[in-house]
Amino acid sequence: MSDLPRRAVTRSAKLATLPLGYAGRTALGLGKRIGGSSAEAVAADIRQRTAEQVFKVLGELKGGAMKLGQALSIFEAALPPEVVGPYRATLTKLQDSAPPLPASTVHRVLAEELGGDWRENFLEFADMPAAAASIGQVHKAIWHDGREVAVKIQYPGAGKALLSDFNQLARLGKLFGGLLPGLDVKAVLSELRERVVEELDYFREAEAQQAFAAEFSGDPDFLVPRVIACNEHVLVTEWIDGKPLSKIIESGSQEERNRSGLLLARLIYSSPARVGMLHADPHPGNFRVLPDGRLGVLDFGAVSRLPEGYPVMFGRLSRIFNSGDIDTVVAGLRAEGFIRSHIEVDVESLSRFLAPYLQPSQVETFKFSREWLQAQAATAADLRPTNVIRQLNLPASYVLIHRVHAAAVGVFCQLETEAPFRGEIIRWIPGFAPEPELELETG
Repeated sequence: MSDLPRRAVTRSAKLATLPLGYAGRTALGLGKRIGGSSAEAVAADIRQRTAEQVFKVLGELKGGAMKLGQALSIFEAALPPEVVGPYRATLTKLQDSAPPLPASTVHRVLAEELGGDWRENFLEFADMPAAAASIGQVHKAIWHDGREVAVKIQYPGAGKALLSDFNQLARLGKLFGGLLPGLDVKAVLSELRERVVEELDYFREAEAQQAFAAEFSGDPDFLVPRVIACNEHVLVTEWIDGKPLSKIIESGSQEERNRSGLLLARLIYSSPARVGMLHADPHPGNFRVLPDGRLGVLDFGAVSRLPEGYPVMFGRLSRIFNSGDIDTVVAGLRAEGFIRSHIEVDVESLSRFLAPYLQPSQVETFKFSREWLQAQAATAADLRPTNVIRQLNLPASYVLIHRVHAAAVGVFCQLETEAPFRGEIIRWIPGFAPEPELELETG
């Protein structure tokens, strides 16, 4: 992997930030009560109006707003059809596109990054981007040796603008509370903010992508483009064609849906064991289905480094739960910090809460669906103090793993994938397969 020249960037261009004043207008719109309507009708009206405001903002902006929009777009499958239906197209668009920089700005950035002779690196360079997202945009080009390449260019001032956006997006908290009462937007924003800081480092991204490319080289199921060159704000990798996963979600056959979901699960479950890292941004814009059936994997700006692989307790407690020993599961959750020492949980309520999430590991073939996810979201959104989810805690070491798995489940439900997920779990998740010697010790 060769390095491109390191050059200072003039940070003159800024990304769009959240328009001031919209929150107040939304509050006025939500403040109207429907006379004589039932509580359910009022709640539905509030969700509808909230969705209109939230999705309108997220669909129009770059920066942190778009980053949050991409994260939330994965979970649109959890929302009732009457709420999300009119906005599904906007959310899908967020997964792999944004308004691009003009060609003149792209040329200026490349000259600042690579020097005035930047064109000598390429035989051809397409001024129109192939994709534009929250941090940078990608142009198709032909490298000087004849290879087709993807040139990822970071927006000028992206870091400053993104961090500013995240500060302003805190205002969305109450709006999302009306849309998804169980969603902790502050926690989502905080975690996304940390990931964005990492994504701004293209050297870090190049290192992760090269590690994945080396491990999955020649793999029958995956293609990871190799890194060709990089510097602080430009990353050049091999180009890959294919159908975006968002198109499979929109109009793919059931066979395509099933295979795509299974391969995504295989990537997520296997990469910690194979690479020591977890691809931490599994939204559909980062995946392409190749003509030969392989899954092309893009964008390694956000990864979770797991040099020891998945925590063994992750699979072990899942297996023990499936065996019916809920008391051991509770003890294990306490030991890992999911249940704080001073909290008493209702064991039966906890068992009912966990059961749906472990269904894919209990049967040979499981079908994810929007209806299934909506039922789980409704349970999580129950704000009553008796809801067992209010008694649980998510340890810091599991936050990113949890977010990746939750996002993947959102994609599985968008795809409505039916596949043998249990087999993938047995093969790749440590602790899920029986460990007789350990069982004797803990018994």
